[in-house]
Amino acid sequence: MINLNGTLHTNSNVLEADNRGLAYGDAVFETIRVSAGKVLFWEDHYFRLMASMRMLRMEIPMKFTPEFLEEEIFRTLASTEDTAPAYRVKIQVWRKSGGTYTPKNRGVAYMISFQGLKTPFYTLNQEPYEIELFKDHYIHSGMLSTLKTNNKIVNVLGSIYAEENDYQNCLLLNEKKEIVEALNGNLFLVDGYKIKTPPLESGCLNGILRKQIFAILAKLPDYILEEAPVSPFELQKVDEMFLTNTIVGIQPISKYRKKEYTSKVAKELIGKLNAKARFD
Repeated sequence: MINLNGTLHTNSNVLEADNRGLAYGDAVFETIRVSAGKVLFWEDHYFRLMASMRMLRMEIPMKFTPEFLEEEIFRTLASTEDTAPAYRVKIQVWRKSGGTYTPKNRGVAYMISFQGLKTPFYTLNQEPYEIELFKDHYIHSGMLSTLKTNNKIVNVLGSIYAEENDYQNCLLLNEKKEIVEALNGNLFLVDGYKIKTPPLESGCLNGILRKQIFAILAKLPDYILEEAPVSPFELQKVDEMFLTNTIVGIQPISKYRKKEYTSKVAKELIGKLNAKARFD
């Protein structure tokens, strides 16, 4: 079941042939976790969506209030007879059809879809998780790269590379040969009490979980957080690396080339993240 502009449909074969999201990549989206009747970190998701639409010069409908979109999410979830402990919800917004580069109608359309998840809270997957660099194509280090748009061809190609070579994930580089992020999340490196992550200026996604980890670390005096460019040469020198995204939470990396990593900080943070998700 999907919600297309407020109307519930039983399948996704309802998009127009000239849909600008499909034709030109003229679309943004939010991936959200809903658990126990609560949209986790909803305020952050909502304001990121609005900021992304403004940056892409989309007209924001007056009805696109936090209350309206949250109600639409729950109305869509209520349409299914299947129940799950939690849900992965995707809100997609695209500019309406009306031209190639300067559409006369700058209004937007939206769609809400969902999938069930197996656990109501974040759990730490400690299965072997090996990564590699994806060097065939680069992410541009501009502000557009920080948005969740559907221009994800580099991520798609990187995912195929990872699958073909038996890696669980890959790290992406920008044109300056700086580490940007993983295929599906932000990257954190741990070296003793120092925790480092690429800055937005490198082109990494302005992730919601990235922001939550920042807030958690700000209350932990044992660690110092640094936003700074990350060189590939640093990867084998640190004690620990982990990824973050809204659906998985925190994913420890166990191996990169010949280097194997611990997951001490990831284990410490996962409980605090669940508490934050529940009570914020």
